[in-house]
Amino acid sequence: MPESLNIIDLVTQASLLVQIVMALLLLASLLSWVIIFRMSARLGTAKNFDQQFETWFWSGEDLAKLYQGVQGSPDRQGLEQIFYVGFSEYLRMHKKRQPKDDIIDGVERKLRVGLGRQQLLLESGLTTLASIGSVAPYIGLFGTVWGIMNAFLGLSQTEQATLAAVAPGIAEALIATAMGLFAAIPAVLAYNHFTAKSGRLYESRALFCDEMTGMLQRETSAERSTNRENNPSSEAPSSASQVQGR
Repeated sequence: MPESLNIIDLVTQASLLVQIVMALLLLASLLSWVIIFRMSARLGTAKNFDQQFETWFWSGEDLAKLYQGVQGSPDRQGLEQIFYVGFSEYLRMHKKRQPKDDIIDGVERKLRVGLGRQQLLLESGLTTLASIGSVAPYIGLFGTVWGIMNAFLGLSQTEQATLAAVAPGIAEALIATAMGLFAAIPAVLAYNHFTAKSGRLYESRALFCDEMTGMLQRETSAERSTNRENNPSSEAPSSASQVQGR
């Protein structure tokens, strides 16, 4: 009975090109797992931070005090950073006594920019996972084709063609395909999972931006109406004044 094939021996005895292909696939697999663990931790942390900030935001605390608390935080991220850039623009435009519509438009632009930048940070690594998931099977297939070609070339030089003579060459070639799938399948699954998860976070943050814009719009309209009745020469809202007066 022929001796069973050993995978390690097949890898070490493979041709140089097939070994290079296997090494690349192994590195791609390790890289994808590093990205998977990092993105899992990053998305989980982002979700928790967003929930904590939303609880704080909807607790009824004055926006000016909330802004001052966020301003003193050195590690702003997620909704906290989005709120900070949006409200900073709100204060800046009120200081210049801009019309209400211009203020709201400026805040919306800043919120969109902040939302986009935070989403880019959140999705860092997704492109690499997509590349590994799409390219790894083809790299493995290339190694397989090359290995099978070498196996049949070697077989053509023997006087008697037997299965035992060609089996090691085909087996070592198929290992490349197996490693390609081993690298690609987790990367594709992780890409789909993280894309859906980051998409849900984006939608939640986009809703927060809409709610914050509406809140600032109502506050601006109400306070400017009150200021016109009490003092026609003063139009700056109290939230802006509280922050700028400090």
